[in-house]
Amino acid sequence: MKPLDRILDTARSTPKHIVLAEGEDPRVTQAAARAVREGIAEITLIGTPEIVEQRLAAAGADPRDIRILDPASSALVPQLAAAYYELRKSKGVDEAAAMEAVRAPLVFAGMMVREGKADGTVGGAVATTADTVRAALQTIGRAPGIDLVSSFFLMMLCEPHHMKKGAFVFADCGLVVDPDAAGLADIAVMSARSYEALVGMPAKVAMLSFSTAGSAAHERVSKVVEATKMARIAASDLTIEGELQFDSAFVEAVSAAKAPRSSLRGEANVFVFPNLDAANIGYKIAQRVGGAVAVGPILQGLAKPANDLSRGCDASDVFHMIAVTVVQANVGT
Repeated sequence: MKPLDRILDTARSTPKHIVLAEGEDPRVTQAAARAVREGIAEITLIGTPEIVEQRLAAAGADPRDIRILDPASSALVPQLAAAYYELRKSKGVDEAAAMEAVRAPLVFAGMMVREGKADGTVGGAVATTADTVRAALQTIGRAPGIDLVSSFFLMMLCEPHHMKKGAFVFADCGLVVDPDAAGLADIAVMSARSYEALVGMPAKVAMLSFSTAGSAAHERVSKVVEATKMARIAASDLTIEGELQFDSAFVEAVSAAKAPRSSLRGEANVFVFPNLDAANIGYKIAQRVGGAVAVGPILQGLAKPANDLSRGCDASDVFHMIAVTVVQANVGT
């Protein structure tokens, strides 16, 4: 079974209520219609009802099957505003500002999730990553014991030309610009847990660098080495190795030549890049040149699921992100 099919089957087995903040976007309404039609999720779309209904009709959906909420007039606004005020008053937000804030679709959707009106939220088809993540942090917040919220892409290699098939995690491709060793260790552990929750297989983590097993000496290499040690201490049950060049982590023959003592043997499935430059460039090369399907950026470390989309996404990308968010909601990620 292809990894995406497994995620869809898992979501279909226990659908959750997902709120989509950008309900007026045609890609979002097409994905919402498909999610409901295929039994992946119960959907609420945020937007002006007349516009959303037109979009749903164009997507061949019955608007009666999907809830539509307009933050400008919704009866939920007073309740969500009161909760937002209590949450943010220490930051200088007064009641009037709270009322105004929750009328913003991303904040409205996030507060729905926080207040138990939905199980997860997806945005970012229109809004920037910065705005999407900020809203999630201000409303849903970090999970207990989590200092760093990060992201990853689930990379699907399923085409005949792919030398290796399956699902792989690339982290952090969308959020943390230049993590220190402790941050990199956190990203590694969270990404491994996310991989296991979504894919259902043991994670094998490679901490990536331009060096393999001491082949180069540099402070950037030292950061990866230290992060590997910290991640192993934090999660002794996980297989985590570094520092490794990508080919040493992905190709068995190269691993045997460059890192003969590595237990990964070129079979890594979670790749932790040293910074956002490398990760973002890496996933886009894999997607655009290598033909991988990239699902993400998927956020990790939040109290409840909230996910970001690329503004270049299509309806299929949105649909798959809905399914991922459902699975996260089911496993408490």
